[in-house]
Amino acid sequence: MKHYSPERKEAVIKKMMPPNNLRISELSKESGISEACLYNWRKQANLKGRIVPGNGKNTEQWSSEDKFSLVVTTSNMNAAELAQFCREKGLYVEQVQAWKTACMQANAQHEAQQKQLKVQARADKQTIKTLEKDLTRKEKALAETAALLVLRKKLNALWDESEED
Repeated sequence: MKHYSPERKEAVIKKMMPPNNLRISELSKESGISEACLYNWRKQANLKGRIVPGNGKNTEQWSSEDKFSLVVTTSNMNAAELAQFCREKGLYVEQVQAWKTACMQANAQHEAQQKQLKVQARADKQTIKTLEKDLTRKEKALAETAALLVLRKKLNALWDESEED
């Protein structure tokens, strides 16, 4: 197993980050470092909170997780710091703001969905209760009809016996 200097590792990781966003396969060919090693470095950088897609996708194709990570990273920055950060990473301030808004709305949508699910659950319970009552009524009617048929058979059997006598 090769050991790479921290400077080399950092330089390679930066190539996975915006604005380069090099794919790990491309970076492996370019640097001569195995893909497994690069995936491991990316995973370690992501765990430290760095935004390292390393998948060659432009920012609009990033995963929700990468976008959210960037929003969290930039959440405490003022406008000047955010602008500087975006310039360094090849991003637009508007993109980051749009992702932040989307993250905030996702949470609101979740609450609305929970309320809607509760309303739907109540409606479903009421429907089930109505259907159960209807089923019970029909079962009683069916049992009554079956009892009448049995009585009719017995009556017919008695008439048949009385006609024979």
